[in-house]
Parts: sequence; structure tokens; C-alpha cells
Amino acid sequence: TGRTGGGGVSSLAALFQNHALPRLEQLALAAWALNKPRSWLLAHDTDTLEAPLSQTVHTALARRVAGEPVAYIVGSREFYGLNFQVSPAVLIPRAETELLVDWLIANSPKNAKVLDIGTGSGAIAIALASQRADVSVFAGDISEAALMIAHNNNTALVQGRVHLKCSDWLSAFQGETFEVVVSNPPYIAADDTHLSQGDLRFEPAGALTDFADGFKHYRHIATQAKAHLSSGGKLVLEHGWQQSEAIIALLATLGYTQVIQHFDAASHAEQGHPRMITATVGS
Repeated sequence: TGRTGGGGVSSLAALFQNHALPRLEQLALAAWALNKPRSWLLAHDTDTLEAPLSQTVHTALARRVAGEPVAYIVGSREFYGLNFQVSPAVLIPRAETELLVDWLIANSPKNAKVLDIGTGSGAIAIALASQRADVSVFAGDISEAALMIAHNNNTALVQGRVHLKCSDWLSAFQGETFEVVVSNPPYIAADDTHLSQGDLRFEPAGALTDFADGFKHYRHIATQAKAHLSSGGKLVLEHGWQQSEAIIALLATLGYTQVIQHFDAASHAEQGHPRMITATVGS
């Protein structure tokens, strides 16, 4: 199989052996590095690669071994059946957030205006727009770098149907009302040790933590959203699995009604974990 170092020729099998990673990650990175389908990789795993190609695969695998998320290395992540561009400027979309999109698709009123705040890559807003052509979808983020990624995804995936604005939560939407306001805000507390572990080390800190107690953004959003929701409008919030009771209490204090907890489908828990909350303004 030739040399197995980064600088010389090698085979995929040798490169994989030298970089201890889960098989699916190895295949995903090699498929990206070589621009080949996985079926080709499996059929040619013992073929000797030319030095430049061997180096490209080695580099991708080494970046992952060092902890960098696969999504940032390959520049994309699938979410709700769509291939979203991602970069270190945005949070990597999580499969758990598809529960929130399911709810929006099923429950947004016909011809509704829906606002996604803190949109990041645009995953929630664009996934909704891809499934509900009747809904007018708006989205905002305070990060210009994140909005660039969201703009690219908006153009590539839904022909620019989502209306994007630079906004500190709802500040850029003064005077506008919506049937639904949705957010998956940064909710990890500043002192949470997970921020220095695994993939989170590489994701933008401002998309993960509020640099406070984990509830600062929920207080802002829940307070501001009341002025932007039509009567009977819904506030939809994703949250950490241990935050539900405090957020429910916050929403009740602010006068929201029909505050409902929704659970994910975690197989190791009978009911799953608390994952999102919906609440109503007015009747």
C-alpha cells in the first residue's frame, strides 16, 4: 500500500488504519476529499493514491482526529433532507432541532408570517420554507458572518424565499407582527464544562452560550416577542433538556397561555427529553 504518512503515497485502507476514527466519519471525509461516492471508496480502498490525493485525505482525517467537526471540514451538514452550507461562523444544525421544524410545518397557520430569530445557518427558516410554500418566512441574526451563510443557503435551497435581516433578536422587526416567532437561542451557561469539550470547542461561542446563566436570551426573546405576535400567536422555543421548568415559569409570569412542553424521541428515556416549548399570546 505504499507509505502511510501524510506526505507520500498511500491507500485509503492504510490512511484509515493510521487515523483512528469511526468508519462513517472516515468514509465521509474521504468521499469529500476525493470527490468520490462512498461506493467508489469501498471498491478502491486498497488502491494506491497519488501523493497529492493521499495528502488531501490525510489532512482531512488529521483535522478530525484533532477534534474539528466533520461538518466544518467538509463545509456542509444535512438537515431536514437539505444540504446546508456551514462554517465556523454558525452552529452546526442538530437532528434534534428537526422536532421544532416538524411542529412549525404542521402547526403554522395557512399564509402565516413566521419569524426565526438567531437563525444562524438559516436551518429552521429554510427547512420550513421548503415545506410550506404558503408561509412567509422571516429570519434574523446579529452576526453578519452567519447571515452570509444563511443567505447562501437561502439562495441555494429555497430560491431566496426567506427574508433575512441583521437583527439583535427582534430589534430590526419593529412594527411587524407574526403568527409564529421561533428561536433556538444560545442556552448553555457560561460555566458549563461542555463548552471546552468535543465539537463545541470549534463552534462559535456566541451561538452556544449567553455568557451568563443560560436563560438571558429566553428572557429577552419572551419579553420582546409579545409585542410582535398577533392575538393567538405562538412563541416556539428550543431549549436544553434541564431548562424546561424555569422557562415554563418565565412564560407564565409574562402572561403567556397554553404553555406546552414537547419531548424528543430519545430512545433511552420512556418519554424522551424535554426539547421545546410552545406558548400562546392572547386568546
